[in-house]
Amino acid sequence: MALPPKLYQFLIGVFASLGSWLFGYDLGVIAEVIASGSFASKFSHPSDNQTGLIVSLFTAGAFVGAGLAGPVGDYLGRRSTIASGTLIFTVGGALQTGAENIHFLWGGRFLAGVGVGFLTMIIPLYQAELAHPDIRGTITALQQFMLGVGALCASWISYGTFVGFSDTNTAQWRLPLGIQIIPAVVLGALIFLFPESPRWLIDHGRDEQGLQVLAQLHAHGNTDDVWVRAEYDQIREALEFEHEHEAKSYKELFTSKSAFRRLLLAMALQASVQMTGVSAIQYYSVDIYSQVGINGADTLRYQAINSIIALVAQALCIALVDRFGRRWPLILGNMGNSLTFITACILIAIFPATVNNTGAHWGFIIMTWLYNFSFSATCGPLSWVIPAEIFDTHTRSKGVSIATMTSFAFNTMIGQVTATAITNVGYRYYFVFIICNFTNALFFWAFLPETRKVPLEEMNELFQNAPVFVAGKDMSQYRTPDLQRRVADIADEKGEISHVA
Repeated sequence: MALPPKLYQFLIGVFASLGSWLFGYDLGVIAEVIASGSFASKFSHPSDNQTGLIVSLFTAGAFVGAGLAGPVGDYLGRRSTIASGTLIFTVGGALQTGAENIHFLWGGRFLAGVGVGFLTMIIPLYQAELAHPDIRGTITALQQFMLGVGALCASWISYGTFVGFSDTNTAQWRLPLGIQIIPAVVLGALIFLFPESPRWLIDHGRDEQGLQVLAQLHAHGNTDDVWVRAEYDQIREALEFEHEHEAKSYKELFTSKSAFRRLLLAMALQASVQMTGVSAIQYYSVDIYSQVGINGADTLRYQAINSIIALVAQALCIALVDRFGRRWPLILGNMGNSLTFITACILIAIFPATVNNTGAHWGFIIMTWLYNFSFSATCGPLSWVIPAEIFDTHTRSKGVSIATMTSFAFNTMIGQVTATAITNVGYRYYFVFIICNFTNALFFWAFLPETRKVPLEEMNELFQNAPVFVAGKDMSQYRTPDLQRRVADIADEKGEISHVA
């Protein structure tokens, strides 16, 4: 029995999201690695700057990988880019696991980062290009969900190795680093069993193959299905227009007002996510919790619970993102983040580590859990959903690449400065995140249009016609439902009523 088309698309998205699992796992595992006694002994008690490099070289590598993935994704295709990312990540993971000095570890971190940069850039793009508009948000939100699954696995595995191995046994940090190689090999080995992006195929002159993939995705292989024909015709016409009027290069992103507007929004969104404070908490949770007197083992246990909370929140986003949209959840999520940081900051200021106050401990823990729920239900998933859907086919890979590079550039900065900031200014460092969460909400209220269920080929019209300041505006008046019209016209011609998608 054939799977329903939307379920089939969803399952492809789940498998591709193994690449996101790798990123989430690394985000979750590095706090335990840095905190391990055997790690400190092996690498001669690294300084704050050396520890910062362990974190920031990974994100610097991801910055490079995201930049390379843009042109590679256009030239080789989406699946080959995913496979390339897994290969690079596997080499980096092996170097980290077997590191005998800190320079090997740094090299492995950088290469693994390059691989993650490839994967986190191309996967939501691949998912968006396969998905029906009605479930596109659900499928691209899998990026953050699987990132959360990776972080959950890392939290419990790293907690187990932290307390289960002695501080003289390097398995305490080698084992959790080595485990991440397994899903990378599985993803790279099996990705070619799944379809290539139909938009990439049609863009590269392989129209018949593209049509067959659309039919496979939406109509159990029926190339005469009305939805398949309508979407195929719309994609071809959009690409013909792009070929005729737009340059197939990075230049188009900066010379076209519509494309540049989308690029700025995508970059602002990815930068804003890092400035919510999420990476500071993920990378330096042990140091942050110690500011209110919570020890390392307890911190890792609370962070493991935090990972479960994040997963629940991300699942809610997957279930609701195509019902409630992108714009208001993002605005409200940033406001919620700001409020939780304000409360946590007050607790650290009034009850520092020298004051052993159990109530303050629990207040701080609950605030980090509430923050994580707010972030994981809104900002985290939407930072991947929105950039993957707002560009046209010619600029999508390049635009998402630059946006993802922005994310990793800010991630690198946070990874490098957080340890030093915590040491030197303590809780005052979190003022940055309080302010940024508030300004994030204000910015997206003013400038981000709603893109829920807008077909990819209709994004050009939306961003060309909608005003820059969108607050209070009805976005539906700035675009025509072209795909729906095409489906109705073809159905009328054939005397059909609906399609299976």
